Amino acid sequence: MERSNESSGDFILLGFSDRPKLEMVLFFVNMLFYFLAVTGNSTIIFLSLLDARLHTPMYFFLSNLSLLDLCYTTSSIPRMLVNLWGPHKTITYVGCVIQLFAFLFVGGIECILLSVMAYDRFVAVCKALHYLTIMQPQLCLQLAAFAWLSGIANSILMSPLTMSLGRCGHRRINHFVCEMPAIIRISCVDTGRVEGLAFFLAIPIVLVPLTTILVSYGFIASAVLRIQSAAGRQKAFNTCSSHLVVVSLFYSTIIYMYMQPGNMASQDQGKFLTLFYCLVTPTLNPFIYTLRNKDVKGATRKVLGKDPCSLLDAGGH
Repeated sequence: MERSNESSGDFILLGFSDRPKLEMVLFFVNMLFYFLAVTGNSTIIFLSLLDARLHTPMYFFLSNLSLLDLCYTTSSIPRMLVNLWGPHKTITYVGCVIQLFAFLFVGGIECILLSVMAYDRFVAVCKALHYLTIMQPQLCLQLAAFAWLSGIANSILMSPLTMSLGRCGHRRINHFVCEMPAIIRISCVDTGRVEGLAFFLAIPIVLVPLTTILVSYGFIASAVLRIQSAAGRQKAFNTCSSHLVVVSLFYSTIIYMYMQPGNMASQDQGKFLTLFYCLVTPTLNPFIYTLRNKDVKGATRKVLGKDPCSLLDAGGH
């Protein structure tokens, strides 16, 4: 009977309820960032589908990353905005399960996808003459499918185990989202088995992809140092810099957050760090990748009808 009661009813997401003034500030700031995240990532997906110049492995993987960022933000931010604005800080049991599942599967996919993108950059720099031969559409689909299936499998395994932990009636989650560490924290039973499994799964989901990224960029750095011309080195740097910034933002936030102790001060830090990687990072990613990208700028001008080439084509017809 107790277990059935624990699988029904609402949770209370405390979030920043002890700081009402901060909640109002966060509401407007988060609403702005959410709008930018949805607009930026949707634009990348839209342009990658429409413009033939963006039908390349790099933009295929970037579109997958943008889709993940949309899933990340949409699974948590709308509910958080409602809780920040109103006096009620609740989320249904089903809503909490959906958030937990989304966080686990998107996080797992993104770890592996970033390593796939690092491999793509390695081939582009170190095996430039064979790039299109190696990174064929079939291989790109297989790599993306592997990332998605791995993340979904991780979530299917960990979500039920986390939600099945006995909570002895505890429903007050000291967070603004149903994230695994926050749910484990309100459990009243031994969580060693679940935490041990999570640590074990972190090896193929987090550690192996991170090692792949470091090894790829080690080879890239070695290849760049052998380039004689300054223009060639600059081109190679531009090829990889955007991805390197995104990887640094993602992994530094994740590693710092999950290495924090469980005291109240670190829990408050954890809330802001979660806010950073589930909203700020998805907002920044499209701008990081497109800020100095001529292909995306050209595709945007073409869609808006301001591309000289498209105007000439239209005039010719």
